[in-house]
Amino acid sequence: MQDNLESAREALRQVNQVILGKEKAVKEVMLTFLANGHILLEDIPGVGKTTLALCFSRVMELDYKRV
Repeated sequence: MQDNLESAREALRQVNQVILGKEKAVKEVMLTFLANGHILLEDIPGVGKTTLALCFSRVMELDYKRV
């Protein structure tokens, strides 16, 4: 359990190094991921939604595809 918590914290730290000023959104994406849920990122164009998704996929070693 402790290893999973440390892994989640490390992933958050890595994503927050790339995605600046969006700590709340990063935390919500991580919580959704941990809960095996789905998330829809909505915002105005150019604020980093795609970068956030791509960054999470790389940190978590997942495949990334845009829909």
